[in-house]
Amino acid sequence: MSTFERVNRLFPVWAILFALCAAWQPEWFTGLAAQIQLLLAIIMFAMGLTLSRHDFLGVIRAPLPIVVGLILQFSIMPLAALLVSWALGLSPELTTGMVLVGATAGGTASNVMTWLAGGNVALSVSMTLVSTLVSVAATPLLTWALVGQSVEVPVWGMFLSIAKLVIAPIAFGVIIHHFLGQQIKRVEPALATLAMVAIVIIIAIVVGLNAGRLATLGPMVALAVVLHNAIGLAGGYNIGRLLGFDKRTSRTIAIEVGMQNSGLAVSLASQFFSATSALPGALFSVWHNVSGSLLAGYWKRRSVDDEPEQSLAK
Repeated sequence: MSTFERVNRLFPVWAILFALCAAWQPEWFTGLAAQIQLLLAIIMFAMGLTLSRHDFLGVIRAPLPIVVGLILQFSIMPLAALLVSWALGLSPELTTGMVLVGATAGGTASNVMTWLAGGNVALSVSMTLVSTLVSVAATPLLTWALVGQSVEVPVWGMFLSIAKLVIAPIAFGVIIHHFLGQQIKRVEPALATLAMVAIVIIIAIVVGLNAGRLATLGPMVALAVVLHNAIGLAGGYNIGRLLGFDKRTSRTIAIEVGMQNSGLAVSLASQFFSATSALPGALFSVWHNVSGSLLAGYWKRRSVDDEPEQSLAK
């Protein structure tokens, strides 16, 4: 295992450490607030560099699990975000942040967690890719539909921002991969480290911007984030099993549904709403990597070899 891979496996540790540093010394990071969108674009570009045309072909060859995962992604997570926010009595600003997290695509870290959990990595990459593309329209429309009565949701502005921050850098990365695929393969762990560093810095910036509010908002928002993530993971796995998918496929769907592109939610909240609205995304970024790592470790120890893998072309 390379040095980069060892560093990447400690992703949850780095996220927690930087979040604690930002809460202790917020001025170390608040000056970087204007760089959140650039950092997100770097993450998307790094992911694009690892994708090839074969990943796109996988979407065509295995449509059913991807369609199911997509439906669960954009139904369970935004609705759960709204219900949890209502149940805990969160403010409109925090509710908007929760819904933004729920309405985004699957997170890029889900591919790593799927591999660690013994899931289907090819399916995970395809699901992340499709949900990211769909999120260009789904994220602003779902946010408007669920919280548009409480806050003004700039749908068109969000649409353009997602296209700029997500689609453009991914497309650029895929084009470069087409010409330099073999060279990129050798540095993929370093690309993952680059994306991880960018995510960790985004988390630290948002925690720093909200350091003064954490004492009063932190515990309640943290509870909301933990419940939200748990609903996504449990719902994705159990509904997958009820629909007849094998354990590997169901594990993959669970991780894709439960792990969100919270970095995008943070960027959109900071750009269109408020620093408070970005807090759920920042906490989710920390927590879903912790819970994803723990769940992946648990599932890795529970073999699925006794069950034949279900055909994804059904």
